[in-house]
Amino acid sequence: MKLTALGVWGGYPYRDAGTTAYLLTSNSGFNLLIEAGSRAVTELEHELSPLCLDAVIVSHYHEDHIADLGVLRQYRQLWPKDDPDWDSAVLKIYGHDEDPEAFAKLTLEGVSQGIAYDVTGVQKIGPFDVTFQRTVHPVICYAMRITERKTGQTLVFTGDTGWFEGLGDFAQGADMFLADVYFFADKSQMPNHLSSVEAGRIARQAAVKRLLLTHLPQFGDLEQLRQEAESEAQDIPTELAVPHQQWDFNLL
Repeated sequence: MKLTALGVWGGYPYRDAGTTAYLLTSNSGFNLLIEAGSRAVTELEHELSPLCLDAVIVSHYHEDHIADLGVLRQYRQLWPKDDPDWDSAVLKIYGHDEDPEAFAKLTLEGVSQGIAYDVTGVQKIGPFDVTFQRTVHPVICYAMRITERKTGQTLVFTGDTGWFEGLGDFAQGADMFLADVYFFADKSQMPNHLSSVEAGRIARQAAVKRLLLTHLPQFGDLEQLRQEAESEAQDIPTELAVPHQQWDFNLL
């Protein structure tokens, strides 16, 4: 698998970069967009035509995670139908249905189809098996464990979450732990997002191969944030997510 960062900020776009959005590409070439925060479509264009997406999955319905879903649908709806390279495929968008109003908006006839993912079992999306863990957040949100069936390569994405027991078990042995970190070490046990040290502690408990910090704050020294997480993660490589940086799971 290959993971490409598109947007890495929490809350709002900042310094010419967008909010949470990641492209996960399987070894077979299946393209899954994880979250669709602000600027996701224009950032995606630097990596891949938005027409080439195979599916989208979202953890919850806060705007910094779904702001560009409408833009993405319009992009595909308005693209010339006589383009021989465009098959006008209906895009599958996976989300939870515990907010019926927000879930209903995922579907646009002839353009996109909202699919309620199975939060208690295994959701198959192309070559991926996805399982879910509800997180600690002001609205219903799910962490995701995404495994490529053929290789066993695994990405765990926390979505937005405060600390809770069980997240370490959920992330156990992951190749990549993509962690929501909006707070420095001086703010822990927050009800909505992890602190740097909490993310590092979970990574160490779960014995992941690599810790990647995302949903970054627009304030403070981000290198300090990384170092705080790394101090808890100990010997686990710890990085800040950077737009358009890529991680090849075959090389981790």
